[in-house]
Amino acid sequence: MQNLNLIGYTIFVGLMVFIIVVVGKICYKNGNVFVAELIPSQLELCRKINKTLLIGYYLVNIGYCAVNLSFWQTINSPPMLVEVIAMKMAGIIIILSALHYLNIYVIYNLHRKNVLL
Repeated sequence: MQNLNLIGYTIFVGLMVFIIVVVGKICYKNGNVFVAELIPSQLELCRKINKTLLIGYYLVNIGYCAVNLSFWQTINSPPMLVEVIAMKMAGIIIILSALHYLNIYVIYNLHRKNVLL
């Protein structure tokens, strides 16, 4: 039996870095609008807040991916390799989407209640 963990780690990290960077750029670009609605008179502050959110997003996701690697079982076959990578990526993508919707919910409520104005 062969151990395919190193190959799995390489594929997983490559795919996850790609997904994290692409989603981060999209959320950063489109998030400026939502943050600017909260504090319309402070556009420079809004850009800085959005940049801080992006950095936090990268740190949380890269950290979670790194921790996730430590919980892998030994991979002995190519079908098992595909299964493990798919399950690990699905878990992280579900968490990403939950965090995204939580952020939208918080921003919406802040805007609706005029907390920051």
